[in-house]
Amino acid sequence: MTTTPAADHTAVPGETGLPGPPDGFAAYWDRIDAELAHYPAAAEETAVPLRSTSFATTHEVRLTSVGPYRIFAWLSVPHGEGPFPGLLHTPRYGSVVTPPHYDQRERYVVLSLVHRGQRLADEPFAAAYPGLLTMGIDDPARYIFRAIAADVLRGAEYLLGHPRVDRSRVGIMGNDLAIVTAARRPGFTALHLTDTLFYRLMEARQRTEAYPVEEINDHLRQWPDQAAAVATTLSFFEPRHHVPAVQATALLPTGDPGTRSGAAWLAPLRDALGGPVEPYAITHEGGTDHDATDAWMAARLGVGARPRVWVTR
Repeated sequence: MTTTPAADHTAVPGETGLPGPPDGFAAYWDRIDAELAHYPAAAEETAVPLRSTSFATTHEVRLTSVGPYRIFAWLSVPHGEGPFPGLLHTPRYGSVVTPPHYDQRERYVVLSLVHRGQRLADEPFAAAYPGLLTMGIDDPARYIFRAIAADVLRGAEYLLGHPRVDRSRVGIMGNDLAIVTAARRPGFTALHLTDTLFYRLMEARQRTEAYPVEEINDHLRQWPDQAAAVATTLSFFEPRHHVPAVQATALLPTGDPGTRSGAAWLAPLRDALGGPVEPYAITHEGGTDHDATDAWMAARLGVGARPRVWVTR
């Protein structure tokens, strides 16, 4: 596995002088924690024989988050005495979350969280794509991702407290919701940042027309007078403001120079991380990158790797 830093350290617009956390940042997130504490999780686990295997049992899980709102998760528990290392998948930006891959279900207690609005947690609220990223974005108190972040924090609490999980070996992987979660819920051993959503988003929108980032531009074309309000809301979710509290060892995949995954663009995030950080130079060879990141997480959680690229001689 290659973990040497990428060579791209040239300056890019906005590289220095990035703003700090907004006023009220700590209080904003403390209020979310207080609201979560008000609602018992009221966890319900239901085994699903159709999705279970000879080596693990899959469960449908229901949890209560802020609102109150019932959210969903896929939980897979290996057969055997345990306890087993745990792995949390934070939800991607999209409508469907699938059960975890078999090779993870063999080794970990895996929780794949489904936040409100995604399918299986879409009653009474069904998320629209595109559109979710900007729902309520002109007001931090009404922004939909405030509630979604609470959903992910609730999932983290559930996994970290699960009786079959070895609390000394728990990993988390996903976009920058994983950063927020690892910062707010200490106890994770390893963090694999798969991609970013909120990182430098008001700058990123000027560098691409790809969705979901383009949703911000769509919104501001319709409501140009909301630019300052949108920037304020997004500043509460900016991962740079959360990473100093992350204690887990972090894997930071690094892409090509000049891109939004390049070393120069990610440098402020990397430099602000509170725990150890290991860059990984992305090869763009899917199997190679999967095997490298899988082996990285497996080594930190004390299990064997499951390569999908087989070497023949």
